[in-house]
Amino acid sequence: MYELDLRTYHPDETSAAWSETTQAAQPATVISETTAAVDETEALLDDLYNAVIDGDRSIVQEVVPELLAVQLAPEVILYDGMIPAMREVGRQFESGSCFVPEMLVAANAMQAGLDILKPLLVKSEIKPIAKAAIGTVQSDIHDIGKNMVIMMLQGAGFEVVDLGVNTPPEKFIQAVREGAQLVGMSALLTTTMVNIPMTIQKLAEAGVRDQIKIIIGGAPLTQEFADQAGADGFAADASQAVTVAKALLGV
Repeated sequence: MYELDLRTYHPDETSAAWSETTQAAQPATVISETTAAVDETEALLDDLYNAVIDGDRSIVQEVVPELLAVQLAPEVILYDGMIPAMREVGRQFESGSCFVPEMLVAANAMQAGLDILKPLLVKSEIKPIAKAAIGTVQSDIHDIGKNMVIMMLQGAGFEVVDLGVNTPPEKFIQAVREGAQLVGMSALLTTTMVNIPMTIQKLAEAGVRDQIKIIIGGAPLTQEFADQAGADGFAADASQAVTVAKALLGV
């Protein structure tokens, strides 16, 4: 996965610095050309932003290479175009102006852009804001909600390890030992939700519980259940999962 160091990277400053550097110290004869190039780049970023919101995967796959071709840094493409778009999708979902299908297609479009940028972000040693491991608990094979949370977290700048479905406690424990700072557990059935506190207990017995924050979600779950199970947070939907995850980790 790509790495993004937010201790040294500030999207707004990067964009401003890019724009200023592009336009500073230019001979008078090329000022108009430079301004046109900046306008073109901003227009492409707007196209990318709108394509992600609209869930237009093909446009995303066209625009990202175009932005790279005009020498825009991959982290600027990510943080000035794609992540703000997913943030807007989350806002629309919370306000009730878009629904699960729209969120899924937007996340899919975002993933198309990430697939292009990841190799470049790795080369640039860009670090994610945090590492998360997400899985549906043991005996539960439902994955739609889990997959939505994964895509939304990736869209927010997280590195995410997909632990899959029917995930035994040992896989969660191993993920923590491999550097996960956030563990997400999903359960869709009342018969499988009991495996959430069981898994949290196993994490404690393995001596890794205090190293992480745990967030849970799923149709039968509530904040009260999360408190009783020993989780750190509860999210009712994928958009809320991003908000809760960032708050728990302070990122």
